[in-house]
Amino acid sequence: MVLLLLLSMDTVTVQIKSYKLIAEVARTPEEKATGLMHRRSLPDSMGMLFVFDRPGYYPFWMKDTYIPLSIAFISSDSIIVDIQDMYPMDLRSIWPLRPFQFALEVNQGWFRKRGIEPGDTVKIIPR
Repeated sequence: MVLLLLLSMDTVTVQIKSYKLIAEVARTPEEKATGLMHRRSLPDSMGMLFVFDRPGYYPFWMKDTYIPLSIAFISSDSIIVDIQDMYPMDLRSIWPLRPFQFALEVNQGWFRKRGIEPGDTVKIIPR
């Protein structure tokens, strides 16, 4: 049910602890492949939520991405399973430690500055 709802939305509110941000939803293969490419900035109150049909291991990379990012890999039961930093234009694949169904990209350091870490719960709120 939640997955179907997410697949119909362009943006959602994401809450972790008491912190909220607005996330664009990357649903289609094209949206996921493009991600945050070609952007020169990202407001601190914004991010991108990648939605996958089922839990698994999906690699991420920073091709044509100019913004340093942090990515949280989120399980199907809304728990952060891993957080990693990613660097502009880096072509190495980033793999999580555990399977995930959602990934949230934000400005690098956003999670660390707020004390957000693996094990924290993510709430996705329709807008």
